[in-house]
Amino acid sequence: MSELKKISPSRRTEHIEYAIRDILQEANRRKERGGDLIYLNIGDPVLYGFHTPRHLMDATYEAMLHNHTNYSASEGVPQAVEAIKNEARAKGIEPYEILVTTGASEAIDFALSALVNKGENVLVPSPGYPLYNALLSRLIGEARPYLLDEENGWQPDIDHMESQIDDRTRAIVLINPNNPTGAVYSRDTLQQVVDLARKYNLLIMSDEIYEKLILNGKQHISIAALDKETPMITFNGLSKSYLAPGFRIGWSIVSGAPELVEDYTEAMRKLARARLCASHPKQFAIPVALNGNQAHLTETRQKLRSRRDLTVDRLNSIPGLSCQEPEGAFYAFPRIERAVDDQEFVKKLIRDTGVVVVHGSGFGRLPETPHFRLVFLPDESVLNEAYDRLEDFMRENF
Repeated sequence: MSELKKISPSRRTEHIEYAIRDILQEANRRKERGGDLIYLNIGDPVLYGFHTPRHLMDATYEAMLHNHTNYSASEGVPQAVEAIKNEARAKGIEPYEILVTTGASEAIDFALSALVNKGENVLVPSPGYPLYNALLSRLIGEARPYLLDEENGWQPDIDHMESQIDDRTRAIVLINPNNPTGAVYSRDTLQQVVDLARKYNLLIMSDEIYEKLILNGKQHISIAALDKETPMITFNGLSKSYLAPGFRIGWSIVSGAPELVEDYTEAMRKLARARLCASHPKQFAIPVALNGNQAHLTETRQKLRSRRDLTVDRLNSIPGLSCQEPEGAFYAFPRIERAVDDQEFVKKLIRDTGVVVVHGSGFGRLPETPHFRLVFLPDESVLNEAYDRLEDFMRENF
């Protein structure tokens, strides 16, 4: 019998990182030593006392009682597709195709997998959500970063974005509201992105998973509403605004001139058919969510606004830190006003205080100044304890 050899992983996994969960290794080491932890790293509202609206759970339960436990159509159940289509039109988007997916993450995976060939690149915001970088690494493509301008409220730097485009660029990714900065993009910024996409014949992918969690009364604008011809994909789902991350239900909305998007859309349908379908009974929560009682959104935004204000006030009062006010979502992205390695800063913060945050470079290598991301989902007493520890840490070390 020949000697067994170690199984080697594929090279496409070598550069896949997900800092938001990877940092837990350091937290677990402190926990093993008996230290306590304050988790400010994961954007899961349910972990911090927010509750999935009851009517979403009831709709899912009723669907199971009515035997909707078989495979559904790969694109999604008709009731869900119709509800998404109607809401898109209400926002000024004219849908060409709706795909219901296992979370918005699967929709993003389909969109990139159907588009990118080896060696091609996609422009991604930096800082931005690391899933795009991880998926492009798996596809042996390139996540090419464009700068968000901290001095301009973290709006995309359009000049830098254009400088990153070459003949192998396929798409521009927007995250609006942005994770990790909480920025909400202006109409002028979005129109400039549309103009770039038209100039260079690029697809726009707009991640709008936080679009109902605007904290300053500012209007959220879907970029697909600004241009009916340019090919675009809008991503959304139930995880954030509808407080149902564990449902793993999301969707993509393809829009643009049909003759420009039909072949690409069919490629996405192929991927959807190959995996059969998203969870059948939980798709029935979509029409109930989009068309039903929205009272939880008012309460959620009120809580987040109060916790955001506390966070910004406390962070800006700590020597050595500064923080822009997030306009949406539930993240803050404070800047460390010292020359430090942000990853080592975060590891030491966890070791010394138990406050678990994520290093800014985990969201992209731009900007070059050190930052970290925290979630302000916990109640005020937990946040104040975390910020007390953070302030002591800064005074002791800097």
